Amino acid sequence: MKSFLFILLTCFSVTFSYSQEDLLDILEEETIKNESSEIENSIFKGTRILNGHSVKNRKEKELEFIISHRFGRINLGFDELFGLDQSNIRFAFEYGLNDNLTIGIGRSSFEKTYDSFLKYSLLHQKNGENSFPIAVSLFGSIAVKTLKDYPPTDKRSFAESLFYVGQVLIARKMSPGLSLQLTPTYIHRNTVKVAQDPHDIFALGFGSRIKLSNRVSLNTEYFHAFNESVSINAKNSLALGVDIETGGHVFQLILSNSITMIEKSFIAETTGNFFGGDIHFGFNISRTF
Repeated sequence: MKSFLFILLTCFSVTFSYSQEDLLDILEEETIKNESSEIENSIFKGTRILNGHSVKNRKEKELEFIISHRFGRINLGFDELFGLDQSNIRFAFEYGLNDNLTIGIGRSSFEKTYDSFLKYSLLHQKNGENSFPIAVSLFGSIAVKTLKDYPPTDKRSFAESLFYVGQVLIARKMSPGLSLQLTPTYIHRNTVKVAQDPHDIFALGFGSRIKLSNRVSLNTEYFHAFNESVSINAKNSLALGVDIETGGHVFQLILSNSITMIEKSFIAETTGNFFGGDIHFGFNISRTF
């Protein structure tokens, strides 16, 4: 009788989910247990808060495929279909070398940029006897701009097209419904547009996740740059979004004044004024294998 009930329940579960795992439910319940503590793995549901990285890493041998899309500014009006006639897209693959180390590569249509990164979980938030209050990850990336926007007589070298980013991701799950992250950031640009623009930019990011239901959360993200490019009248990046889980996929619907999706760009090169209507609608779609 017990065997029959087990088989019946298993078949029902498979049919109901159409052979897909409820990814966010699994992530919500994920813990790594040892004799005296539990590692908190559900601070954020995915590897992105919105534009920027969260403290979370992929598990060992997990491969994540991410498609990110940002459209033009909403205030362009009906003639540009409120920005939908314009778009910037990024494809990326991220792979867990082990439970604490993720490697990723991506390509953005904006400035035809290729990027690669490493993210390492240095410390874990733990509950239990040997509790620890925060999770800390280290992030480093390198990007190369391949857009040929230079005069033929002044061709950039490969080294001059490189950008570097270093971040410390510090996060804590404050309660079952609230997670916060602080992200000190350093950006180095080998080439700047004018001499007055800084090669080195320091910024501080703030991120949050508010759980609305088991499958939906409200996320916010803001990066304050302490020194900005004067040649493009750079603005601080602000984003609001919603995470939605549907079967094995995670959708993030985003409103942001940034049209780009890698750190060197949205932190240092955003030009839109969010409260002036320069808002880009976009989305992230991720699938984990």
